[in-house]
Amino acid sequence: MSNKMVADQADGLRRLLAHTPTRVVAVAGMARELGATTTAMNLGAALVLQGKDVLLLDEHGMAVDSACALWSLDPLGTLADVALRRLTCEGAAARASCGVSVLPALPGAQDPSADPRRLWQGDVILIDAVFDGEGRLSELAQMADELVLVLQPHAASITSTYSGIKRLHYAHALKQLRLLVNGVADPEAAQQIMANLVQTGSRYLAVSLQPAGWVRADPHLRDARRLCRTVVEAFPASPAAVDFRRIAADMGQWPWRPGASLAVPPARETLGSNIAAAS
Repeated sequence: MSNKMVADQADGLRRLLAHTPTRVVAVAGMARELGATTTAMNLGAALVLQGKDVLLLDEHGMAVDSACALWSLDPLGTLADVALRRLTCEGAAARASCGVSVLPALPGAQDPSADPRRLWQGDVILIDAVFDGEGRLSELAQMADELVLVLQPHAASITSTYSGIKRLHYAHALKQLRLLVNGVADPEAAQQIMANLVQTGSRYLAVSLQPAGWVRADPHLRDARRLCRTVVEAFPASPAAVDFRRIAADMGQWPWRPGASLAVPPARETLGSNIAAAS
């Protein structure tokens, strides 16, 4: 039996044993201008196109450039309202034109032990995550199965991302995360950036960094934003839309790790095997 078949069977077993089929993915960037919010919105739209039921928890609330603001949404409540049973998740959230449900979730506003999987029974929960003043994740984002860090292919972003990975590692004993390079002109250069970060993280931090993919620079992103829509729904043939759909499709193949927090290494997987898979 091939190694791939064994891995596929093991992943299937993990899914069957999971307490919930809902996958939680936190998306964040070390700076606002890197496109993490746009990434979360477009991945959500792409997942809906796959037939997934998607909830986006917006830790930026109603701030300028938040998902709620960019989609011109006005939810009736927040995650805290849902956790306290004042509203149902369906009643509190607003639905974007692409089909993604959006719910504000300001850090510290809700019970830190409230697992969003128990409040909403859809397929995927995306968290548009923010870092605190010391570069740490909220309690909500720490519950995610995966953390995707968004960076851009220039020196300042690469340096700040690596510094942020170090802070996350020491703040949360972080053992794994994924990298998504945004605004890419040359996909080969983006692959090299990810490969260099994977090697550096493994060598100096013992952190498993895995590529999530890249999104090409695309003027249609600006046009979609003007229309208060995602590029995935407004301009589906554009380069960025194609890339977002590819990454969303790949998300379904990410190893299923039921009950794992970001600080806990995957069961029965070694750092070496993760790095080999990412290379």
